Amino acid sequence: MSRPEILAPAGNREMLGAAVFSGADAVYLGLTGFNARRTAGNFTPEELQEAVSFCHARGVKVHVTLNTLVYDRELAGLADAVRAVAAAGADAVIADDLATAQLVKSIAPTLHLHGSTQMSVHTPEGAKELAALGYDRVILARELSLEEIRAVCEASPIEVEVFVHGALCMGVSGQCMMSAFLGGRSGNRGACAGPCRLPFDASPNLRPGQPGRACHLSLKDMDYIPHLRELMDAGVASVKIEGRLRTPEYAAAVVTACRAVCAGQPYDEKLVRDIFSRSGFTDGYLTNRNDGKMFGVRTEADAEATRAATPKARELFRRELQRVPVRYTVSGGVEDGGVKLTAADADGHKVSVYSADEPQPAQKDPLPGVERALGKTGGTPFVMAGLTAEAGEGGLGFLPGSVWNEMRREALDKLLEKRSKVRPHATQDITLPAYPAHTVGQVPALAARFANAAQCPADAVEKLKYLIFPIAEAESIPAAWRGKTLLELPRVMFGKLEQKTAARLDALQDAGFVGAVVNNPAQLRLADGWTLYGGLGLNVTNPMSAARYAALGMQGMLLQPETALTAMTAIAPGVPTAALCYGHLPLMLTRACPLRNVRDCGKCQGGGTLRDRKGRDFTVTCSAPGGAGVRTVYNPVPLYMGERLREMPVDVAIAAFTTETPARAAQILAMLLDARPFDNEFTRGLYYTNN
Repeated sequence: MSRPEILAPAGNREMLGAAVFSGADAVYLGLTGFNARRTAGNFTPEELQEAVSFCHARGVKVHVTLNTLVYDRELAGLADAVRAVAAAGADAVIADDLATAQLVKSIAPTLHLHGSTQMSVHTPEGAKELAALGYDRVILARELSLEEIRAVCEASPIEVEVFVHGALCMGVSGQCMMSAFLGGRSGNRGACAGPCRLPFDASPNLRPGQPGRACHLSLKDMDYIPHLRELMDAGVASVKIEGRLRTPEYAAAVVTACRAVCAGQPYDEKLVRDIFSRSGFTDGYLTNRNDGKMFGVRTEADAEATRAATPKARELFRRELQRVPVRYTVSGGVEDGGVKLTAADADGHKVSVYSADEPQPAQKDPLPGVERALGKTGGTPFVMAGLTAEAGEGGLGFLPGSVWNEMRREALDKLLEKRSKVRPHATQDITLPAYPAHTVGQVPALAARFANAAQCPADAVEKLKYLIFPIAEAESIPAAWRGKTLLELPRVMFGKLEQKTAARLDALQDAGFVGAVVNNPAQLRLADGWTLYGGLGLNVTNPMSAARYAALGMQGMLLQPETALTAMTAIAPGVPTAALCYGHLPLMLTRACPLRNVRDCGKCQGGGTLRDRKGRDFTVTCSAPGGAGVRTVYNPVPLYMGERLREMPVDVAIAAFTTETPARAAQILAMLLDARPFDNEFTRGLYYTNN
């Protein structure tokens, strides 16, 4: 087994130093803006250059996060950010939006490109598609079992990275809008407020309006450190520690533990637990134990344990780990009037220094003393890997230990300086494309998405441009409807669902359906041969990514619901665009079931409700029992734009029906078709915000 890269968080300069000094092989950090942890300290372009210099001198790679959704007005700034990363000589960009990937490849082609976990890649076909899109590494979703990770590693033509420790989001990364719609801070834009850590109570028999108290959307932190050898055996190339918002002591404790386990050595489990946990850890996803034991909250006892453990963890990075091999050569001697010391590393850097004193004839072999002096590399990143003597006539001679010490310090300082030199990536000048604006003021055509065929009012079908149904409903769709029906593929597919979905698509190829709605990069491959439309899961927010998806075969696409109407105006990729005009928005997709806190799968009717601290009920639905299923948490207040359809700068407005009865769906469609106001509480979502 080859040891994987240990990838540590670096939310600020102090955390960077702790991660490197304790032995991380690589760090990931964010530029100010355009990263999924905007509230971390992050780095300016100048600070990034200093960070890369510091890390590269010690053989540590730097991965820069540019992994948030981007709007049209930000594309020029994003291009500048890519140039800053290239100028700093960083090793890789972690990207989510296809616009970011396109800018990286066009501006700095030698920068490596890593597919962010926010791309929701969790299958072999997803890894293959990222490779085809030019990515060098895929960062897998955190919800996978060891068997599922192994399957991706075996099939992937690019490196695979997995998270192994730290906070575990309840929602599938990249598919959660809870913070945006409940708190006005988008997790997809790097500003998650963490509302899932607040009370969302699945307890039965709560009185109507009674506030929820239990935190049934709060997962314990993940801890796969005991399983690192298994992940190594599976073929994982990089193990990632979550936590850019945490402390330097946290980074050092977890890096140290990872290094020990990868080397087959014991580690301080108590220190890792005490430095940060939420009443312990979970490995539920990795071990296929998706149950109520995965849930936990941060207690005062946890906080007290952290305070007590911090001084011990701080000792782990008081002195830096010596890990850069250096080979010495000493030459010259008594007859030459001096000694030359050359220090060289494995990367081809070489420096030489000379003794100020003339060596005296030696009474005994001087090499053991020289070796001792040159081996004292403490306080530097270097470790002596060998010594070669090339003595001149008369022998090497004798120099006091203090002289050898000074020569060693001078040589290692010069070698570190050479290794610290910034080596920027070559960049190419580009001109950002000029994208046309979408027409404003026209009423878009109306389409509707239904959870099942029985929910669709038959008398409304004629008036709708498209009908959209989950592919699981395909056989229930009347033949007369199929000429305007799109089959929607799941936003996430765990377990064997990818293979089953591929087989189903093949079987339905000639069944009369108009096309397929793809929601994940993997599905660009699965749905080969179908007419493709982009769905909610692709997170399209800007014209560059929209144009890229159009080039990949999309004949239309749904824009991400966090996108304001003003930002939608900038998206006209040459194929129809769509936006939601009605629906209880799916705030969160999760593989962990919040209802498992209060009931077993076998006693569940396929869903339930969560009560928040304000007494509101959030509907939860389940696609399948057990670990293969996905749960969706819906906003209790529906989005509605019926009397403002003309203000939506898209070609198609989609009404999305989830738990509504057929009669209620018919009522809402009638209101939309007549452009009438809504008849109950509703929201305009984020359509009139400034983004």
